[in-house]
Amino acid sequence: MDQIVLPPADDVPEEILRTEIIFEARSPLDGAPLSPADYAQLHSELATRQTVLTLNSDIRFIILLLQARRAFKPVIPFLP
Repeated sequence: MDQIVLPPADDVPEEILRTEIIFEARSPLDGAPLSPADYAQLHSELATRQTVLTLNSDIRFIILLLQARRAFKPVIPFLP
């Protein structure tokens, strides 16, 4: 009953798969196929973007109210 189960002989070990160079890349934005040079360029552009996204203060307040409602709902069950 105690048998060692080995993977098939044609199965490539994970250690080798991790070291393989990937020649086909896909864009993280839209999934389009890219060459390695295009992928490296896009990756560096995405890394250097310093855009700080901020929410409108009204939206932030609504999110705060929804989080407070979720926190109080178990304590006060008759909240709508």
